[in-house]
Amino acid sequence: MSDDTRLPVDAPERAVAVHLARRVNAGLISAEAAVRPYLEAIEARDAALRAFVTFDPDQVIQCARSNDRSGVKGPLAGVPVAIKDAIDTEQFETCYGSPIYQGHRPALDAACVALLRRAGALVLGKTVTAELATFAPGPTRNPHAHAHTPGGSSSGSAAAVAAGLAPLALGTQTAGSVIRPASFCAVVGYKPSSRQVPRSGVKVNSDTLDEVGVFAASVDDIALAASVVALQPDWAQQAARGRARPAPRLGWTLTSCADRAEPAMRQAVEHAAQRARSGGAWVEQAAWPEAFDRLFEAHRTIQLAETARALAPEYAYRRAQLSAQLIEAIEEALGFPEQRYLDALRTARSCAFVIEDLFGGADVIVAPSAVGEAPATLETTGDPLFNRPWHLLGCPVINLPFARGPHGLPLGVSVIARPGRDAQLIAAAAWLEQCWQR
Repeated sequence: MSDDTRLPVDAPERAVAVHLARRVNAGLISAEAAVRPYLEAIEARDAALRAFVTFDPDQVIQCARSNDRSGVKGPLAGVPVAIKDAIDTEQFETCYGSPIYQGHRPALDAACVALLRRAGALVLGKTVTAELATFAPGPTRNPHAHAHTPGGSSSGSAAAVAAGLAPLALGTQTAGSVIRPASFCAVVGYKPSSRQVPRSGVKVNSDTLDEVGVFAASVDDIALAASVVALQPDWAQQAARGRARPAPRLGWTLTSCADRAEPAMRQAVEHAAQRARSGGAWVEQAAWPEAFDRLFEAHRTIQLAETARALAPEYAYRRAQLSAQLIEAIEEALGFPEQRYLDALRTARSCAFVIEDLFGGADVIVAPSAVGEAPATLETTGDPLFNRPWHLLGCPVINLPFARGPHGLPLGVSVIARPGRDAQLIAAAAWLEQCWQR
């Protein structure tokens, strides 16, 4: 049991989840006392933000009191976690952002939610997702500017953490649905390596691409939550270890689509690299392999083709309840020649085999998390262009808030590691977080 309740020993003050869990485990506060401020914040502020689609404070308090009576301990004891409405919960209905599933109540939690509960966490409520975790936005506003998108499809989860309505939130990503909203909302977002976090009980869009991710205010909180949902207890210590280790070796790239990034985002990535060098890191611009140019379209092909398959029942039997945007995407995919999909899968495999051509001597790579600031619209969630290659390669990615753009809105940069090197990523991101916040 002691291994399961280990917490980082020198987490910075912004590591809200770490400190809450430490206090609940030590008996300094109750789980009820830990969750009440978040319930009050949601009741006070979410009417304007619209991050939550399902919220029942009385039920949450009952769960907290039950945990207190039972003396529940664990890595996330008393920590409230918001759950994207694409992820099944037994406690709350799960509608996947679609009227098709209105009133749907799963019999069981998704595996990732069950793991959170086992670690002592409290499910705070369900956050808004884009329709069926795809393209058509929900009603959530960007906390930094309500006329701007918060990103998607994990819109509500990113906004809830950014607005202080939850210390942790789960999202999902098929293209850029964790990293891009994390950038737009100025929070830390983590997309794991392929298959690190169990996906059972999560609405399927793409067997190849779907992943469960985490939003938080700090890398320490990401490390703690990731250690639970990925069943990797040692990860909880990686942020503290990263800050104590020598500086990481850093590559940086704007990819071959640099001209599609806004000037402020290009400057942010280059400035991030310069700051890391000034902090003592080895830094070098990464050479983008020409073969990797095909990853952008290959990812889009796989995403659309597999989404058309996964949502075949909804398209066949409930088409009238789907958005025009989703119908158009499905019909485009149904028109793909079979060879296009097979070629896209081959592109992914061939590039994965030569990933060292990109990383070279670097431990991690820094790149844009989005094209730029959050667009001034609620009709789209933004372009996942800069998320596509890393996601298709299976790389773990952490977005770190870094700068503000010309309209005063957040700009995040992605820290990326080789597939399977999530622990190394967490350590490097913690070092960079500390370096960039000085």
